[in-house]
Amino acid sequence: MPRTPRRLAAALAATAVLAGGVVTATSASAADGRVLLGRRVLSPHAGQNLLADFRGPVGTPFGATSAWKQVVTTAPQHQNSAAMVANVADQAAKYYGGVAAFNAYRYSTSVYTVPAGTPTVDVRWQNCQKKSYTPAGLTGPGGQFTQVPIPADAVPAAGTDGELTVYSPGTDQLWEFWQAKKVDGTWQACWGGRIDKVSSDPGYFSGGFGASASGMAIVGGTIGIKEAQAGRIDHALALAIPAPGNWNEVSWPAQRSDGYDKSAGRVPEGTRLRLDPSIDVDKLKLTPIATMVAKAAQKYGFIVTDKAGCVAVTAESPAATIAATGVDPWKAMMQGKPDYLIMKDFPWSKLQALPADWGKPASPKR
Repeated sequence: MPRTPRRLAAALAATAVLAGGVVTATSASAADGRVLLGRRVLSPHAGQNLLADFRGPVGTPFGATSAWKQVVTTAPQHQNSAAMVANVADQAAKYYGGVAAFNAYRYSTSVYTVPAGTPTVDVRWQNCQKKSYTPAGLTGPGGQFTQVPIPADAVPAAGTDGELTVYSPGTDQLWEFWQAKKVDGTWQACWGGRIDKVSSDPGYFSGGFGASASGMAIVGGTIGIKEAQAGRIDHALALAIPAPGNWNEVSWPAQRSDGYDKSAGRVPEGTRLRLDPSIDVDKLKLTPIATMVAKAAQKYGFIVTDKAGCVAVTAESPAATIAATGVDPWKAMMQGKPDYLIMKDFPWSKLQALPADWGKPASPKR
């Protein structure tokens, strides 16, 4: 049943409040279906997208059998755990005063949960890496970039990576793009991929596709805005480090790597790192967000997914919410602290590395 303008305005106002600030929905035009939200006029499509995001699931779209949902509390430790943890702690200490990055405003992803019937478009491949060929399976019928339900007014995450995640619960599909942008009315991206049957998927792209260096789905390990508002993270967290293990060594669930470290304490992409479960996190005096991260790291752990300029966790970009509502949902949750201090005092030296390929099924789905 079509949503009336008044009901749409009320729902959008509720969405804006939950997004971290009060924005007043003042009027709606029955003639064109637009909703005046604060000082911004949203198209009907933008309004429906906000409603889809509001109704969507909190946290990762991956199911209980995925790599992102495996509980690591009682898992054994890697035989070289001490050296690997010392390596990560040392990398954390070398940059920005030893405080890991909270990547919400840069090097993150904008996440759109789209309703059934969202118009689809073919994303143009932008060959930014100067390949001498068009990768098989990328474009054309059934291709990774074909018939993607990207909202017309979508906003990729800020920064040079320009990452964009599109999740369609109705078709059980997920798309992620790297360097996504709209040029002359046409969406384009340098790389990315699609996952079908995402609710039962292990949580990574196959065939060399996907937007992360490891092939892991970015959204799988991203701290979502709604789950942070809810106060709990129920999945493993993606961890980027400056020097992952050399590219030719990966640990499941990673599928590939851009690392270069060959040291004895190297940490290959895909490695799981757990915060010591015996630690009383509430006594650490961390920020509320870092406390949530620490508790998730005890239960689900980190998965090393990428190389970065410093040790970093990834949070959902607020760009989409800001574009639609004018409200930055992270500001209220950061409680006046700048993003570069959110992870202050996180105990990186108290991590524990899990064995290589821990959790890999005897017969992986793919």
